[in-house]
Amino acid sequence: MSIESNPVQGLVPLLFVDDIEDSIAFYTDRLGFVSSMKWEPEGKIMWCRLERGSAALMLQPACPEEDGVREERIKGVGFFFFCDDAKLMYEEFSANGLDLEPPRVAFYGMNQLFLKDPDGYELCFQNQV
Repeated sequence: MSIESNPVQGLVPLLFVDDIEDSIAFYTDRLGFVSSMKWEPEGKIMWCRLERGSAALMLQPACPEEDGVREERIKGVGFFFFCDDAKLMYEEFSANGLDLEPPRVAFYGMNQLFLKDPDGYELCFQNQV
């Protein structure tokens, strides 16, 4: 089977979080994502998928015994979202109550806005200059 006959359609990361309701609120209320799917056995959210444009991520409550402590889970992980204008994202997120540094242009020509989510995962919203 060739690569062309079985293409990968996308990638959706799964983030293990300490408090899924706080994380959902952060991504929806502060960053403008929408919840597109949830799994709620017995009325408790155990998994969700969030989307903004064509970007998506999934959240699931962490189990420290299986997933490690927060510092281990987030080590070496960053999520880079491509957008039309990082400055507009900065303005939107700031208006939604986040205290952020303005975006900066990296030496490789990307205008980048960095922030961290409630669990400490590094997020970057960026556009080509």
